[in-house]
Amino acid sequence: MRLAFILGEIGSGLRRNLSMVVSVILVTFVSLTFVGAAGLLQMQINQMKGYWYDKVQVAIFLCNETSTAPGCAAGSVTPEQKNNLEKLLASPAVKQYINDFQFESKEEAYGHFKEQFSNSPIVDSVTPDQLPASFRLSMKDPEKYQIISETFSSQPGVESVTDQRKLLERLFSWMNTASLAAVGIAAVMIVCAVLLIATTIRLSAFSRRRETGIMRLVGASKMVIQLPFIMEGVIAAVAGALLASVTLWLVAHFWLGETLSRQIPDTPFISGAQALIIAPLLIALGGGLAGMSSLLTLRRYLKV
Repeated sequence: MRLAFILGEIGSGLRRNLSMVVSVILVTFVSLTFVGAAGLLQMQINQMKGYWYDKVQVAIFLCNETSTAPGCAAGSVTPEQKNNLEKLLASPAVKQYINDFQFESKEEAYGHFKEQFSNSPIVDSVTPDQLPASFRLSMKDPEKYQIISETFSSQPGVESVTDQRKLLERLFSWMNTASLAAVGIAAVMIVCAVLLIATTIRLSAFSRRRETGIMRLVGASKMVIQLPFIMEGVIAAVAGALLASVTLWLVAHFWLGETLSRQIPDTPFISGAQALIIAPLLIALGGGLAGMSSLLTLRRYLKV
């Protein structure tokens, strides 16, 4: 009997304030979508780090005719200098830090350059002689880059030593900035959602003040009187959280998992199943905030 009464009161409240309930659902949906997007972005960053950090290389660029580095004052690298670098790479002092190394000639560098910039007009203005030959090192521990840099930077015929991980860290830095921006927008939207929930509950309590007065007179408990109002806010917020979860799953499954993964096959993207991990957190966050907001509002505007 009591459960049927509470459910009836919840349904009545949702019908009376339908427009406000829809507003709560939409605001919660938008705010939690931003929260979830920030979470997905962090998952994507971690997945890319784990994948790419194992594949990054250290590049030892050799002097060519156009090099302006101080170490290339004598001109292009000579065959003897190249052989000395190969011997140093194969020596026990260096080999303990690398898995293997490969030599990339100017022609091979130019071929890779044309593949990477095939849609750019810059391809027509670059010739193979302008691109340096290089040794590509696969590191056992990327953190040991500084040892390689100090060993080879001063060697004759070496123009520069570059750690490709720095390029990835710049990319991850941009992605982290985007994640923080999403969290900032989400925080503002969550505040809006909490205020809107409080307003909705206050209007609902005001429109049913006669019923609650009668319930107090007949001895209804505090929980029986307040629970329908609290559940109205929680139901609306949970509905918004569910919409946000479905939206994030669609983005992860269809856009990341099927579209981008085909266009960029060398990059590991998160899957729809991974996106579902965030769903319980969004539902708990939405329901918890709604419940707390409703309870605080009722304490002030609904004296029981």
